[in-house]
Amino acid sequence: MPPRAPDDLRPTERFTDRVEDYDRYRPGYPPEIVAWLAREVGLAPSWRVADVGSGTGRLSALFLDAGLSTSCVEPNAAMRRAAERRFAGRPGFHSVDGRAEATGLPAGSIDLVAAGQAFHWFDPAAARREFARILRPGGPALLVWNDRRAEGTPFMAAYEAMLAATCPDYRRVGRVKTEVADLEAFYGPAGYRTWRAETAQTLDLEGARGRMLSSSYVPQAGDPAHEGAMAAFRRVFDAHAQDGVVRFAYETVAYVGRSMPARAADR
Repeated sequence: MPPRAPDDLRPTERFTDRVEDYDRYRPGYPPEIVAWLAREVGLAPSWRVADVGSGTGRLSALFLDAGLSTSCVEPNAAMRRAAERRFAGRPGFHSVDGRAEATGLPAGSIDLVAAGQAFHWFDPAAARREFARILRPGGPALLVWNDRRAEGTPFMAAYEAMLAATCPDYRRVGRVKTEVADLEAFYGPAGYRTWRAETAQTLDLEGARGRMLSSSYVPQAGDPAHEGAMAAFRRVFDAHAQDGVVRFAYETVAYVGRSMPARAADR
């Protein structure tokens, strides 16, 4: 995992003006993750889940669809409101104004802490302390990413090159790389298990444009780099679309560790 984002990247604010695109065009998570968690850590219908950095609820939907009580902890008000609209009236849904380092949840109140596409924005040591505080003794923590492929098909390679060439912020926050040493430091001696799956989105022009604009490093309208980035995107789409659609390829990677005791080094 990369180090915590620098303060100038404003991690809790970067997606405020991208909420609609994020909610409509970001991929969800495979439901098979729930069955895997049941096998690995005993996930059961009675469990209480905290989805930390929940955004608009892409990962939360997985747990709510499985009938699990889910606290969606999100510091960005616009994204939190989007989740509240999506899950209005859903049994087990709880919206929480909080962050990874200070969730506001009671101690020992959670059976599973999860973070989807968000952990790289956290302060790892402070988040680890907070996860250990809110989890029941021995409760597991889940980290999940939908890692967009940078190559493997002509479209994915061209899309990656286009982002690198037209999005100035891409070099700082565009690629999330999880290192074994970082996972070992986060989970500690109890260790962790890994689950992987190849996943994909098939998107038309509107969807592919929205998928691109959902990324925090893509220049928005009003930014001098916006028009050039969108023109480059259109060229890539037109060159690679088949029957009016392109395929975004991902590897979904999930990590789960059984216990998160607080360590002296984290205090």
